[in-house]
Amino acid sequence: MVHSSAVRVTFLGTGTSHGVPMIGCDCAVCRSDDPRDRRSRPSIYVQTEDGCRILVDTTPDLRTQALREDIRRVDAIVFTHAHADHVMGLDEVRRFNMLSGRPMPMYADAQTLDDIRITFRYIFESDAPKGGGKPDIRLWTIGGAFSLGRQEIVPIPIHHGTRDILGLRLGRFAYLTDCNGIPYASFALLYGLDCLVLDALRHKPHPTHFTLEQAVAMARRIGARQTYFTHIAHDLAHAATCAALPSGMALAHDGLTIEVTQ
Repeated sequence: MVHSSAVRVTFLGTGTSHGVPMIGCDCAVCRSDDPRDRRSRPSIYVQTEDGCRILVDTTPDLRTQALREDIRRVDAIVFTHAHADHVMGLDEVRRFNMLSGRPMPMYADAQTLDDIRITFRYIFESDAPKGGGKPDIRLWTIGGAFSLGRQEIVPIPIHHGTRDILGLRLGRFAYLTDCNGIPYASFALLYGLDCLVLDALRHKPHPTHFTLEQAVAMARRIGARQTYFTHIAHDLAHAATCAALPSGMALAHDGLTIEVTQ
C-alpha cells in the first residue's frame, strides 16, 4: 500500500542491454552467487500517492519482471526512448489489456513514438489479428509536463550519445537512465531531489553511457539526498562497488523498492 505522502518505486531491471549474467560469459560477476548481481534489462514500476501504477519502459524481460514482482495492473506506460532493451517487451501489454479490460495509454516523445510504430507495425495495421493477437494501445506525445492521476511527470531532456532522450521527474524523485550527458537547461529541472537514479555503466569509457566515475561526479553536482545507479554492466560487482561509493550513493538492484516522500 502506498503511503499518502510518497511514491513507491520498484526497480524491475538494472542491467545493460545484454543483461547480467551475459550469454556465454564466465566472469566473476556473471557467475556470482549474490542475487544483486543478476540484472535484467532496465525498467521501473511506480505507484503514486493516489494509486496510479506507471510502468517506465517495456523491456524484453517484462514478463519475467512482472511475475517476479507480482505486477497485475499497469495504468500507463512511459517510454524514455525506443532502443531494443527498452521497448521489445511491448507485446506483453496484451496481458495487462486482458486484466484491465481497457486500452493501455503510452507516453513518449515524437521520435520514440515513430520508432514504435515502425518496430511494432503489426499493432497499427488495419488487418492486424484480433482476439488478443496484438496489444490495445493509445499513443500520446510528450511535449512537456503532464499528469497521470494527480501525479505530475516532468520530462528531463538528457543526452544518450547523439540521441536526446527523456529522463523523468516525479516530485522529489528523478529517473535518468541511458545517458552520457545532461544539458545545462535540464539542471534546473533536477533541483531539490530526495532521490536520483542515474546511468552508471562501468569504469571503462563508453560513447553513450556515463562511467561510474562520471556518474558519481554528476550525482554530486545534482545533489540529491540519495542516488542509485542503474544500467550496470557485468564489470561492476554489487557488494564491492557499493562499499567503495561515497555516502548517499549505491548501485540499485533488481527488486529494490524505495519510497520517496513528495
